[in-house]
Parts: sequence; structure tokens; C-alpha cells
Amino acid sequence: MPIPPMPTGPQPGPGPGPAEGPRPLLGLREAVALIVGVVVGAGIFKAPALVAGMTGSASWMFLAWALGGVVSLAGALCYAELCTAYAHPGGDYHFLHRAYGRGLAFLFGWARYAVITTGSIALLAFVFGDYLQQVLPLPAATPALGAAAWAALAVLALAVLNLAGLRGASLAQTGLTVLEVGALLAVAAGAALLAGPALADAASGAAAGAPGTASTGPPPTFGLAMVFVLLAYGGWNEAAYISAEVHDGRHNMVRALVLSVILITLLYLLVAWACWHALGMRGLAASSAPAADVMRHAFGPAGERILALLVAVSALTSINATMIVGARTGYALGRDWRALAWLGGWDSARGTPRLALLLQCAAALALVALGTALGSGFRAMVEFTAPVFWLFFLLTGVALFVLRRREPERPRPYRVPLYPLLPAVFCAACAGMLWSSLSYVSAQSLGGLNAAWIGVAVLGAGVLVLALLLALQDRPPRDHAAPEPRAAASRNNPAETQAKENRR
Repeated sequence: MPIPPMPTGPQPGPGPGPAEGPRPLLGLREAVALIVGVVVGAGIFKAPALVAGMTGSASWMFLAWALGGVVSLAGALCYAELCTAYAHPGGDYHFLHRAYGRGLAFLFGWARYAVITTGSIALLAFVFGDYLQQVLPLPAATPALGAAAWAALAVLALAVLNLAGLRGASLAQTGLTVLEVGALLAVAAGAALLAGPALADAASGAAAGAPGTASTGPPPTFGLAMVFVLLAYGGWNEAAYISAEVHDGRHNMVRALVLSVILITLLYLLVAWACWHALGMRGLAASSAPAADVMRHAFGPAGERILALLVAVSALTSINATMIVGARTGYALGRDWRALAWLGGWDSARGTPRLALLLQCAAALALVALGTALGSGFRAMVEFTAPVFWLFFLLTGVALFVLRRREPERPRPYRVPLYPLLPAVFCAACAGMLWSSLSYVSAQSLGGLNAAWIGVAVLGAGVLVLALLLALQDRPPRDHAAPEPRAAASRNNPAETQAKENRR
């Protein structure tokens, strides 16, 4: 069924009138801070060790991190075209809706809003709690309960901040991102203070022909290393959810995406160099917490405590950014489905989808409680939904081809260069990540069941909810003998008829 034309800007919501809805409140600086905050999470403090162990040499390790930046930049350019041509607070949901219809878009929105985003907030809250409990342990509480209490407090505090308004949340995001970048620079500064075993490690490796030196071909586990690299780079696509709220979005969205990916790539290369310089390839590959080891060597025991605080700040940064963009998915679902219309309310004075934020906060707190009960099993349950994420990420990349063909006359302020090569590279990377995540999940088990069933269960539940929504959507009004006056009037009001079509 053809999809009716939809506007590129903010859409009117149910309630007072067309003025209600997202407005451009964010500048380029705030957009960059939000993207960097989503991407640069606590994982970068551990990922260098995994990548070093799988690449085996400094040259292949640095190539992996640089290649991750190149692939991310290709994807960011694809999203720049989609964001400027179809600016909408629904982000990927809106792109998938236009390309494939409401059904598939709903499955994405369901998986993202019900599991992926709220689960990520809960996991990041646990990271915050674990590290802050080391620095500021709560009295009369076990380490696990103390971490859970800190996690719940973080979710509540940031939810209140976001409910207070987008301006305050974005201002806090900018400050937290500055602290987060400072944490990475602190690791690099600590490494620079050390003589470092890297050169000696390379020399001894060359003499013995051991790992740690350059090889003639890629190591057999280079592909797996790229999985962890691209996971570390994941999140820049969240910029799509603020595309309708950025000043001069047709230009600033492109700048924000490109600048963010370049900044993240440079930061990641700097962290990889710092860990390699301070620990050497062998020490880096063997480390379970490379950034902590660097800080301990450079500043002693106090360095580890400083890093714990910095990792907590990094987790807080990602939680806030995820809350900002995550609630927009609930808003988009509310605008699209009559039974979920209560989610589509927008607080114009504060620039927030208020009810969607409240539900997101409640779900995240419930998952914190569940995580406290299940422990590591909860973390695994959320991580095992990764194939679902990569499936829809791939479909969004393909949507660029679909929409170019279906809507050739659509104004596109920015067109991805080297089309169709760059979009094809991005889609190939997503397909590779989908295959790798499926292979990993299929080899794991949770509660005696193959972990691949978790993703199937998430999508299966979404199909059931979709069927229910379609049934409610098609149900006639209680009194359908005569149309309601407002409905009758709308047939004579072209503007209102078009607004209804847009909301569909």
C-alpha cells in the first residue's frame, strides 16, 4: 500500500493544535555533544585489549580502529542524506516506515523502545553504579546492592533532568561530554608520562618472530576484531532522532555527523596508542582493564580511583544521551498508532515527549530491578538482542536505495557522495555485523536455551502487539451510524485532511 506523503519537519500532535511538536532548539555544538556522548561509552576503556589480542600486531590493531572510523563515516554520510531529506523525530522508525511500511517500522520501534534502548539505559546505569560504588561506597549496603542503588538514582536523576526540558538536558550533555573526552585525554596523558614498553616489545618480537610485529597478511581473527571495533563505534545513527530539532538541520546535521565521527575516530586512535605505548602489545592483549592499568602505572593507586570516577562519568554521559534520543521513538509510535496516541504527546514548553520519557524511565527502573535479581544473566539477555539491532540497521541502509528509487523527485539538500558505492559499503558492513552477531549468539545459551531465541522472542512479541494494534486501528467507532461533526468537517477542510494523512 502506498505511503501517503509525509512532511520533512515536525508534525502536529494530538492536542491544542499544529504548534505542538518538536522545534529546533539544538545547535551544532549540542548535536555533536549528544552523538559523541552516545558513542563513547564505558566500553572503550576495555575494548583496546580485545582488539589487540585478536589482531596480534600494532599495525593491524591501528588499522582496525582506523577502518572502523572509515566504515562509520560512510554510514554517517548515508544518514546525513536521510536526515536532511526526511527530518523527523522518529529517526530510523520514520525512514523504515517510508521505505517498507508501518508494519516493519513498528517491529523496529517495538524492539528499540521496549528492549534495546531501555535495556541499554539499565546496563549503562549498572556500569555507573559499579564504578561509583568503588569510589563512594554506600554505607550498610553490599557492593551489589550499593551499585544497584547508584544505578537507580542515576536513572531517576537524569529522567528528572530530561523531563525539565531539552535545553537543560542538552546543556548537561555538553558538559558531561567534555568531561568524558577529558577522561580519554587523561589516559593518553598518563601513557605519555611513561617510557612505555612498546618499542622494546616490538624489538623483542621482531627478534623472536613473535606476535606483536607486523605480518604480511591479516590475522585470521581480524574480522572478529572488527566486530568489537564497530560495536565501540556504534551509536552515531542516534543523530537521526534529533534531526527535526537542530537549527538549520539541512546543513548542521551533515556537519554534526561528520564532525562527530571524525572526533570519535581520533579519540579512539589516541586511546589505542596510549594503551599500546604504556603496556605494549603483549601487556595490552593480556590486560582485563587496559585503561586502568595505564592510570595505575602513571599515577599509582590514586590513578585507578580517578579512572573509576571517569568511567562513571562516561556511563552517565551515555545514559543522558540515550534518554534524549530513545524517548523520540515512543513519540513516533504514538503519532502513528491510534491506540498509542497517549505516547505521542509533546510538551512544547519544555521540548520533550513527556509521557514517552516517563514510560522509558519506568521501564529502565524495572530493568534495573530485574538486573539486580538476575545479575550477569540480565546483561547477557540484553546483549543477545544485538542481531535485532543490526538487522534493522541494515534495513535502514537499504532504505536509502529504496527511497532514491521510489521518490526521485524528493528534495535532497545533501546527497551521499560516490553513490551507490558508499551506501553499499555501509550495508555490507551491517550485513557482516549481523552475521557475526548471529554466529556469536547462536553459540551461547541462557537458562538452558539457545540465546538466539531471545531476539526471536522480542520480534515475536512485537508481531503479537502489531496484530493487536491493527485490530484496534480497524475497529469502527462506537456510534458509526453518523459521522462525528469533527470528522465530517474535516472532509471539507483540506488542511486537516492532509494533517491526518501526514500522521498516518
